[in-house]
Amino acid sequence: MPLASVQNCPTVPLSNGLQIPVLGLGTSHNGGYSHDAVMYALTECGIRHIDTAKRYGCEAKLGKAVRESGLPRSDLWLTNKLWPGDYGYTAAKKACLDSCLEMGVEYFDLYLMHWPESKTPGGSNREMRAETWRALEELYKEGVCHAIGVSNFLVHHLEQLKEDCTVVPHVNQVEYHPFQQPNHLIQYCRQEGIVFEGYSPLAKGQVFNNPTVLQIAEKHRRTPAQICIRWSIQNGVVTIPKSTKKKRIQENCEVFGFQLEDEDMAALGSLHDGRHVTWDPTNVE
Repeated sequence: MPLASVQNCPTVPLSNGLQIPVLGLGTSHNGGYSHDAVMYALTECGIRHIDTAKRYGCEAKLGKAVRESGLPRSDLWLTNKLWPGDYGYTAAKKACLDSCLEMGVEYFDLYLMHWPESKTPGGSNREMRAETWRALEELYKEGVCHAIGVSNFLVHHLEQLKEDCTVVPHVNQVEYHPFQQPNHLIQYCRQEGIVFEGYSPLAKGQVFNNPTVLQIAEKHRRTPAQICIRWSIQNGVVTIPKSTKKKRIQENCEVFGFQLEDEDMAALGSLHDGRHVTWDPTNVE
C-alpha cells in the first residue's frame, strides 16, 4: 500500500468551518522526542496533523522538523496546548505567543487548555478557566489561533465555560480507547458542536493483548493498533496516536484501506471498563 495514501486523510469540520485531519501524530515528553520519526511522518507517510504541548518540552525541535520538511505551513495542522501553570489572562496570552516564537510559527491551527484544573493562584478553578478562556478568545479573534479548544474537560467544565464565555470550544481532546469510552461526554460535545478528539487510542499498549482486539485483527489481517485506530476513526473521533518509531508510525497510518464491520465495532464498543491510562479529571471541580 502506498504510504502517500494518508495524504488524502479525511477531515472533520469544526464549527467555524475549518477542517481538521482525522488522523494526526501525537508527541510527548515520555520516551523522548524523535526528530527522525517526525520527519518520516511528514515526508514519507503524508501526515499533516501534529499535536504537541508546551508541557512536552519539544516545541523548538518540532518547529525545526516542520521547517526541514519543506512543507508549506498552510498544508499543516499544528495543535499546541497551554499548561495550567500558565492559566490566567495575561499569563495565557504570553505563553501562547512564546510557544509560537519557540516553534517559529505565526499561528497555531488549534490551541487548547491542557487541563481543567488551574495551577496558578488567583481564584477558583472555574474563575481561572473563564479568565484563561477569555485570553484564548482574544488570540482567536487576533488570528494567532485559528481554532481554540480544551483538553480533559468533562460536561460540567464545558457547561460552566459556556455560561462564562462567548466562544464555544471548537474541540475537546480527551482520553479515548476501547476501555475508556466517555459516550455521555461525546454525545454532549456533538450536541454543542464541539469536535471530540481522542488521545491514547492504544491505551498505552494495553489493547495489544486483548482477546477481542486480537481476534478482530486476525480476521482483517491487520495489527491490533490498526484495529483500534480504525475503530476510533470510524466512530468519527479525531485520533492522534503517538510513536517515536518509524515502523509504528507507518503502521498507524495504514488505517484507511479497510473498514470494520458493524459486529466488529459493537464488539470493541463493549470493551469499556472505565479505566484511565493517563490522568483522570473526574474529581476536578
